[in-house]
Amino acid sequence: MSVPVEVITAATLIGVSHGFLGRIGGVSRGVHAGLNVGIGSDDDAAAVAENRARASAAVMPGATLVTPYQVHSAECITVRAPFDERPRGDALVTDRPGLALGILTADCAPVLLADRAAGVVGAAHAGWKGALGGVTDSTLLAMEALGAKRERIAAAIGPCIARASYEVDTAFAQRFEADDPANERFFAEGRDGHFQFDLEAYVAHRLAAAGVMRVAMLGLDTYADEARFFSFRRATHRGEPDYGRQISIIGL
Repeated sequence: MSVPVEVITAATLIGVSHGFLGRIGGVSRGVHAGLNVGIGSDDDAAAVAENRARASAAVMPGATLVTPYQVHSAECITVRAPFDERPRGDALVTDRPGLALGILTADCAPVLLADRAAGVVGAAHAGWKGALGGVTDSTLLAMEALGAKRERIAAAIGPCIARASYEVDTAFAQRFEADDPANERFFAEGRDGHFQFDLEAYVAHRLAAAGVMRVAMLGLDTYADEARFFSFRRATHRGEPDYGRQISIIGL
């Protein structure tokens, strides 16, 4: 008997088809066990294809799933039709019904956004590079180009690595403080020469600073909750040969 796909939703996005998915409900085995949707992983291609089909069906039955070739950039792509070859970028927006926008993560922050009145949705992959580079700002601009109003846009930040699990060095913290000295507040003192970085809070700050008035933070730690989520950092710390990727989906 197969385990159903776990779909995590946010109160800010009620009325919009969306879901943050983890590893529960898939067919992959080994280090990828569960709902691994990573085309770029070393997992069996047939298992990944089945997992992607299950993920899309769990959130938007009958929709066409589109995902970009993620490169930790601030690039946002406007999707008007399914694409054969995945474009490079880290966010997608659309105003076309029937398209399920998907973003893959394994510790980075997935961000789903919607202006229900305008019929415009977006999905962004905010790792630290993309977050600092402005991937959420690019997504908001692309949504506005399709008719969304910033003050109407609601957002949610899904499962990502939490501050307690995200140790960084001084040079990392200095990158953020060089961009804005006030970013110091997202770093807590850790062991000597290290800090604990709150990626989720930083992404929420960027959204709020850009004028998004409703932002949900789900507070789910991918690193700490192995039963529910894949984690690149956890796999790295264990010396595992590869890691699974989870997906977050939104559409009209």
